[in-house]
Amino acid sequence: MPELPEVETIARTLRPQLIGKTIREADLRWNRTLAAPSPRKFKELVKGQQIKEVTRRAKYLILHLSSLRSGSGQAFSLLVHLRMSGDLLLRNSTTEPAPHDRLILKLSGGKSLAFNDTRKFGRVWLTADPQEILGALGPEPLSAEFTPAWLYTALHAKRRQLKPLLLDQTFLAGLGNIYTDEALHLAKLHPLRLSDSVSRRQAEALYEAIQSVLREGIRRNGASIDWVYRGGEFQNYFRVYDREGKPCLVCGALIQKFVVGQRGTHICPNCQVLK
Repeated sequence: MPELPEVETIARTLRPQLIGKTIREADLRWNRTLAAPSPRKFKELVKGQQIKEVTRRAKYLILHLSSLRSGSGQAFSLLVHLRMSGDLLLRNSTTEPAPHDRLILKLSGGKSLAFNDTRKFGRVWLTADPQEILGALGPEPLSAEFTPAWLYTALHAKRRQLKPLLLDQTFLAGLGNIYTDEALHLAKLHPLRLSDSVSRRQAEALYEAIQSVLREGIRRNGASIDWVYRGGEFQNYFRVYDREGKPCLVCGALIQKFVVGQRGTHICPNCQVLK
């Protein structure tokens, strides 16, 4: 699943190509891709909307729209969650739909934006109030709201294992399996460590580690680790993720893999001792 750096990379790539384009028509090819509103209402509302901005919140891509129709003052946002296998592809409007295209937005300028999703887990929302979908999310880990003091207090307000807590999007938005493993290794914290046992110094180290791996992931255009997300190179700089049996880059101990909360988890047994 694309995480914050991958989704941010997609947003940055699409932004200059989509801003100013008008949605001429929506071709919904699998109704369940659309979470809200109804297919009929979606096609009616999205037609004639101009794309004003492309942003990201957590793992959601957001197309901010503005109606060009006379007398319509309501602004909508199109939210896309790629989930396991979703991808957004800008094509020429004459290109034939691909087998797994679930939604195609036909745009001005001879272009179309296709939401391609092999496993059908991805979802799209058209809403006048994005907070209906995004309101329960935790803070952005690269925002001013996310500070060492906030993290320490938030960790001690819970009594949960660190990795499942960091993966909880209502706690902190945008982290997934890759960047959580990378951050915990950089901070020298075991994924099973209880959150309320983390010291202030360790919380500061975790804060710095989270920001460091996310910024580096964005700088490297994310990680390309399967056939879904392509173009990034952060996978060439993993510290522990997907390196089971290979030496730790810090101490040389062999990286171990085990399961935490049904997620494959990678650690250095020497650098990340469970205390």
